[in-house]
Amino acid sequence: MQLLRALGFFHVSMILFSATLGTGIFVTPKAVLKYSSLNIPVSLSIWAGCGLLNIMTALCNAEIATTYPFSGASYYFLKRTLGSSVAFLSLWIKLFAHFLGISAQCLLIATTVIQYFYSGCPAPELPTKCLALAVLWSFGILSTRGIKAVAWFNTVSSFMKLSVLCLISLTGLVLLVNGKKENVSRFENALDAELPSASQIADAILQVNYSYLGSSVLIVIAGEIKRPTETIPKTLICGIFIVTVLYLLTNISYVAVLTTQEIIFSDSVGVTWMNRVFPSIQWITSFLMSAFLFGSVSCGIVSASRVFYSASQEGQFPSIYSMLNDHHSPAVASIQTVIVSTVAIISSSIIYLVKYVSLGSSCIQLLQMIGLLKLRYQKHDIPRPYKLLI
Repeated sequence: MQLLRALGFFHVSMILFSATLGTGIFVTPKAVLKYSSLNIPVSLSIWAGCGLLNIMTALCNAEIATTYPFSGASYYFLKRTLGSSVAFLSLWIKLFAHFLGISAQCLLIATTVIQYFYSGCPAPELPTKCLALAVLWSFGILSTRGIKAVAWFNTVSSFMKLSVLCLISLTGLVLLVNGKKENVSRFENALDAELPSASQIADAILQVNYSYLGSSVLIVIAGEIKRPTETIPKTLICGIFIVTVLYLLTNISYVAVLTTQEIIFSDSVGVTWMNRVFPSIQWITSFLMSAFLFGSVSCGIVSASRVFYSASQEGQFPSIYSMLNDHHSPAVASIQTVIVSTVAIISSSIIYLVKYVSLGSSCIQLLQMIGLLKLRYQKHDIPRPYKLLI
């Protein structure tokens, strides 16, 4: 029994949006602005620059996934270019990045929901973590129902996410165009702000990269995509470009409505923005912000289980992880992912999770770039359905 190639262009696009548009756009603007020394132009420039870097990363991922169109293509690719030892190291980095990323997303969902009942004070830790665990295990069960069920769920999630971000972006632009004094004044003296140090810029870049982590989901599920050589490049290039534009417009909207102090003291900038612009519907806001993040959790569990699956197929993990259930899903791998993520939820907080996840993913991206260059110049005769012009 093998994984089924059941995903077409539409479902692949929806999974990409659902995986990428997640906790990052609500959590990281606070940290990016803080590390930018509250300098709005620097903060927006970092968002724009990281967007361009991630578009380049998407192009590299497209070449890898079309050259090796298998589930867990990144691991498969690194093993054949940099050797088994590097691939094994990258395997554990990627798995821990998945575990910590899933935990961060579940904690943010729980925090957003619980905070509504504790207005004006921090939400208690125990009910927050209990709700995070309930969310985690619910999506763990969903992932065992097969990639098609996950795809339909993420289709609904993607439409919700795109709608919320478009609402935030357009509202912020309208407020700026109308030229209300309190909105425009935030940009008037922005260039006079203090410039951040090199180490602060590096920390800010790590925070922004966290917002793009989901873009690697297609390289992980390449073995379940119909016509991967055609579908993956189109989806990655168009999808990451759209995400970059939305992220930049959303951040402009944040700084147009909220002060820098309000942003850096907010647990969720998106919720704070919504409560400021639409104060009469706070309970709807909490629900929308939580629902906004659901798809990212399911995509994270699917991605981690496929990494287990591919490593098992290559003989570096026990064969039980490559066993499929009746829905053609590696159920054991999914359950293992949920169990380890449970430990991370119990013992961690969001701030540390975001930084470690971003650092681990940056290491994987660097290894992939090195492997791609090595493959390009040592095995230039390998058929490449899609080739990056470098």
